[in-house]
Amino acid sequence: MIEIQNVTKEYDTKNGTVVGVDNVSLTIREGEIFGIVGYSGAGKSSLLRCINLLERPTKGTIKVDGVDLTKLKGESLRRARLKIGMIFQHFYLISQKTVFENVAFALKAAKVPKDQIKPRVEELLEMVGLSDKKDVYPAQLSGGQKQRVAIARALANNPTVLLCDEATSALDPKTTKSILKLLKKINKELNITIVLITHEMDVVKEICDRMAVMEKGRIIEEGRVYDIFASPKEQLTKEFISSVISYDIPEAILLECTGTIVKVTFKGKVAGEGVISDTLKVHQVDGNFLHGSIEYIQDEPLGIFIMELKGEKQEIEKALRYIENRAAQVEVINYGI
Repeated sequence: MIEIQNVTKEYDTKNGTVVGVDNVSLTIREGEIFGIVGYSGAGKSSLLRCINLLERPTKGTIKVDGVDLTKLKGESLRRARLKIGMIFQHFYLISQKTVFENVAFALKAAKVPKDQIKPRVEELLEMVGLSDKKDVYPAQLSGGQKQRVAIARALANNPTVLLCDEATSALDPKTTKSILKLLKKINKELNITIVLITHEMDVVKEICDRMAVMEKGRIIEEGRVYDIFASPKEQLTKEFISSVISYDIPEAILLECTGTIVKVTFKGKVAGEGVISDTLKVHQVDGNFLHGSIEYIQDEPLGIFIMELKGEKQEIEKALRYIENRAAQVEVINYGI
């Protein structure tokens, strides 16, 4: 478990003090994949680096597995950091060393006995699917293969936490999917807590259990990924989600509509059921679908539909109540003329 309590990180610049992280408190549960989302400058990288004290917080405490890292220094901090692996956007492999040597470097730095290094490196390379690349150099690898080497290196000392700093931002979509699949496998098989920062909502949607949205150094929204996708509260969160799931209706289409425009969100199993069709049968209203689809977030369906309802106002209100009572969230976008 990671417990971040009232953490602030300030930077002194020639133009004065800049606040990178502003009084953030956050609990990340053991064994979960937690996403931190925000635009550049939101403070997410600063917060991530505070977790392993690459950046020492100006104020507040960071506890990992019950140990307050902010109270540690020197050798005791170095030992604690061995349990926190980290991977970066640009891999940071040593170009003059082979794949095997890059992974072995982490073990040598931790003073692992020489006779234990070779079998451990071979085990790690097999885990990330690079056993056949152990004798090649980074320049001979693709971006995805380089990131797999970086992941193997980060796992070398059996960490309980893996920090991912924009780990897929430099990769193409297909390679990104393969890396996310690998991270999910590592999380499940090794029960490693993964903290992943990104500006890509596709990444969060693919593998994260819970998430937080950061803006100007603060967390403005936090919760289960599914719940945030279903009911985002902050405007910034809505902007991020719209990059993955967009339901904007052209203004020209809306101007042609004379009925009541509603957005209907179905959660869970009910998303695949015929609630809308049942509604139109039961009530004296006509429906016209304008947009909609069923998304799957962590294999759980989320149905979002935008439709026009026509009929008497009283009948439309009854229809909306009927839909709401069937595990749906209804938002009226525009009342009929």
